[in-house]
Amino acid sequence: MAHKKIETRPYDSVRYLKTEKDMAAYLEAALEDGHPAVIAAALGNISRAKGMTKIARKTGLGRESLYKALSPDGNPEFTTVLKVVRALGLKIHVEAAHGY
Repeated sequence: MAHKKIETRPYDSVRYLKTEKDMAAYLEAALEDGHPAVIAAALGNISRAKGMTKIARKTGLGRESLYKALSPDGNPEFTTVLKVVRALGLKIHVEAAHGY
């Protein structure tokens, strides 16, 4: 019996970030996770979906440095995070955690 070869392609969340609502939900999930690398990667993916060059221009940051800062291994400064969120047309909100 011959086995049929299965073709796969790498998962890229950018393909699913089509609307502002998708992007906001994705960032919200990353923030709920709470791990800085997850949040940076989510911001990077959303920025790629919107156009990294466009986001770099809006933030006043270099495109290459933005790619690096928003990679899973990146460690962006908080001011960078705020600039990117603003450039993406998103807002970060806070609510009280239960049990604290």
